Amino acid sequence: MSQSEKKKRAALAAIQYVEDGIALGVGTGSTVDCFIDALSAQPRRLRSVVSSSDRSTARLRKVGLDVTELGAVGDIDLYVDGADEATKHLHLIKGGGGALTREKVLAGAARRFVCIIDDSKLVGQLGGFPLPIEVIPMARSFVSRQLIKAGGQPVWREGFVTDNGNHIVDVHNLRIANPVELETRINQIPGVVTVGIFAHRRPDVLLVASESDVRTMR
Repeated sequence: MSQSEKKKRAALAAIQYVEDGIALGVGTGSTVDCFIDALSAQPRRLRSVVSSSDRSTARLRKVGLDVTELGAVGDIDLYVDGADEATKHLHLIKGGGGALTREKVLAGAARRFVCIIDDSKLVGQLGGFPLPIEVIPMARSFVSRQLIKAGGQPVWREGFVTDNGNHIVDVHNLRIANPVELETRINQIPGVVTVGIFAHRRPDVLLVASESDVRTMR
């Protein structure tokens, strides 16, 4: 089974969590694209849909779903998103697509957060995938110097601007033994908008698709 087929399997498993009448938050990425397609194939009567990126908004509208601003909705009932890495403790690295700040806002606003991945994303320890950090442009060099002191190798994602008008620094070779502590520490660096560690707000459910089945981790 290909990775894309596993992503589709994970996305279909998440559909069962979508109930009529809810406010739904939708993340960003290739697995979420599969979820949006599955949502359009098995339509629900949703109260509202909130998106974490311009990319997802465009795809949602393409399949006929209206997208509402979070400010008009308040808290959302369910948030569905993918991840670049996940552990058995449900700690995540997100932000490969550059939407980590809005993703973290929606995860924080959600009563329930369901994360969908294929089994290649399940790891023993976070840090194999470069850690994305959204920074305001003027602080990019300053933040990068602080990350070097922390033992990482920051690389500016050149030519990429987030939907918020900011830059992304991807930090390589960073050992993330304590995700909660490192998330707190990096978020305190002046100029950091968001770090792509999701440890304080972990998913409530992690759906992991393999060749044989979809495993549910809580």
